[in-house]
Amino acid sequence: MQRSDNQLLVFTHLSQLLDYVTGFGGLIVPLILWLVNKENVIDMDHHGKSIINFQLSILIYSVLSIPLILFFGFGILALIVIGIMAFVFPIVNAIRVSNGQEANYPLSLSILK
Repeated sequence: MQRSDNQLLVFTHLSQLLDYVTGFGGLIVPLILWLVNKENVIDMDHHGKSIINFQLSILIYSVLSIPLILFFGFGILALIVIGIMAFVFPIVNAIRVSNGQEANYPLSLSILK
């Protein structure tokens, strides 16, 4: 039987910020939380997939920005924008989930369906 747990959903969104605190964990911790709780918590499967898609998208965008630094110098601007997005969107979506609204990660690639 599934249970409703908005606090766990909020924590899962905020756990992406571990990259800024510890330097790693922003992909690993939400992945573990999603895999462990996707069958037990209502909407965890949906939120977990959107978080993992967002984190993988951020990783892909960051890797693609590196050649832009070497060739155009404009990859630094892209990395700054990516860093801001990776910091702001988890906070905004945690607030939205705590208010009962739908989380939304724009520019997120749909890797996991």
